[in-house]
Amino acid sequence: MAGIVRATSLIVTPITPHRAVIVLPLVFPHRSFRVSGARIRCSAAGNKSPPPEFSSTAKIRSEVLSPFRSVRMFFYLAFIASGSLGGLIAITRLISALSNPVRAADVPEILKGIGIDFGAVSIFAFLYSRDRSAKNAQLARLTREETLSNLKLSVDEKRIIPVSAFRGIARLVILAGPASFISESYERSVPFTDGLLERGVLVVPFAMDGNSPNLESKETEEDNTDVGKKKRLWQLSPVYTSEWAEWIDEQKQMANISKDSPVYLSLRMDGRVRGSGVGYPPWNAFIKQLPPVKGIWSGLLDGMDGRV
Repeated sequence: MAGIVRATSLIVTPITPHRAVIVLPLVFPHRSFRVSGARIRCSAAGNKSPPPEFSSTAKIRSEVLSPFRSVRMFFYLAFIASGSLGGLIAITRLISALSNPVRAADVPEILKGIGIDFGAVSIFAFLYSRDRSAKNAQLARLTREETLSNLKLSVDEKRIIPVSAFRGIARLVILAGPASFISESYERSVPFTDGLLERGVLVVPFAMDGNSPNLESKETEEDNTDVGKKKRLWQLSPVYTSEWAEWIDEQKQMANISKDSPVYLSLRMDGRVRGSGVGYPPWNAFIKQLPPVKGIWSGLLDGMDGRV
């Protein structure tokens, strides 16, 4: 043999007295070539399919949030197929009528039918495209929310838990910006500390410039807010900050916001994103729009978390 073939295992199967098939597993995927009268077949196992664009959890949540969208899209496709088939049949009739002078009187009616068929196809294609775009946008949003739910938070020196652990317990408000922005947001939240805690709000400050924000308010005689309540409101801190920074940068990029712009993002009680914005969070609007987590309204208005 003129060539030298190396493999971990060889299986030689005779085909003719002068030829043999040599199978080399896990060398070259699905290829065959000849070396001096011998045909070498190479195959590889374990080829991985590309990962899905959206997670299965996001798809399930999308079906729950929009249960009739898949049904609508199925019927849209059925109507598109029906209209296309009817249009093709009408075109064959039109060709036959144009080639036969006896049936020339049927041409206007056939053209009318073709117009109706392809008009219906265009309408249902537009509706299908709109629903598909809405589905993809919803899946992208749910995937981002799922990624956010897996990010880690530090409650204290001993406890590190994911964002998803606060579902049904607290409404998180994430602040991302320089340390000066975090410090000023803290100062602005002091008068509303009691109201925010009553509504289950917890703040997640993330100083993206690497500096430590000042989370100590300027005490005055009129400031009767308990220091322990302030610390409880601002007790959370991000862990694995590179993952947090990557997620926040993606959100800014999708919203066409500069990376240097300070932003806030508020979550509902169930972990969904309620609202976001550039600049300082509207603490007073949170108190006006969010229901308390205790009392007769507890649980009843969890899904009515306002817009901010």
